[in-house]
Amino acid sequence: MNILLTGGAGFIGRWVAKRLLDEGHHLWIIDDLSNGREENIEEFREHPCLHQFINGTILDVALLSHLFSENNFEVCYHLGASINVQDSIDNPSTTFNNDTVGTFNILEQCRKYRTKLVFMSTCMVYDRCSDEEGITELHPTKPASPYAGAKVAAENMVLSYYYAYDLPTVVIRPFNTYGPFQKTGGEGGVVAIFIKNQLSGKDLNIYGEGTQTRDLLYVEDCAKFVTAAGFSDTVNGEIVNAGLGRDIAINDLALLIAGDSTRIKHIEHIHPQSEIQKLLCNSSKAKLLLNWEPEISLEEGIARTTEWIKSGGLD
Repeated sequence: MNILLTGGAGFIGRWVAKRLLDEGHHLWIIDDLSNGREENIEEFREHPCLHQFINGTILDVALLSHLFSENNFEVCYHLGASINVQDSIDNPSTTFNNDTVGTFNILEQCRKYRTKLVFMSTCMVYDRCSDEEGITELHPTKPASPYAGAKVAAENMVLSYYYAYDLPTVVIRPFNTYGPFQKTGGEGGVVAIFIKNQLSGKDLNIYGEGTQTRDLLYVEDCAKFVTAAGFSDTVNGEIVNAGLGRDIAINDLALLIAGDSTRIKHIEHIHPQSEIQKLLCNSSKAKLLLNWEPEISLEEGIARTTEWIKSGGLD
């Protein structure tokens, strides 16, 4: 297939690109490198199925129009977004423009050329989990940050194009994803940051009390889920979760990585209003519709990520 991948130089995007190229699809990647890095996709530069990397923005309607008109895309995986929750509180306009307006721009091209759209949303749209069955797609939403609000707005537009125009679209909500190629600095994920600090002999700093829990999905499992959503008609018009199905308190995660409680410090939360106390995913719908299940345990995923960071990683 001819496929457009937005945000393909980002952390998850890099793994989605790898999977699509390994499967022999013809791939175009667009990324403005605000979160992504060209180094993430360097190994694919000479791949015969990678037709083009475009350093550009999904806010450039003329660029998108040219790309779609020239390349007959059958699927668009839309992962390009502003992803930092704290930044969205400090600067909501950037997040709204990239995540909501940018998605509308993509939708309009998909509508014109009848291109299936897989829209990457987030578990951060949900209210806290209240039981051990986990969060299903019917769970209440509570956009506690402009990031989550922008994603909910974009989700509604994506689904409206399915109903209004019979355009094949799907909204996917992966839970907290981690693994190799995630940044280990301030913009990185909690697992990558903790591992980097552990290896560097630094303290592991936790926002707040550390009792908040996260369902941590290994990135290759996530990429398998993302790509599957593009090739199955069973999920058209649907919202679908993906997670490990196990949550862990941030305190316990830090101890698992550090192995020493004296290395763990608690600091004041920058924006406590955006915190979700408990996130636990119920992926039964993904199992039913896509026959997808995670394969990598948290312990195995942490071990793989640790080896990658030891070998050089990314700041």
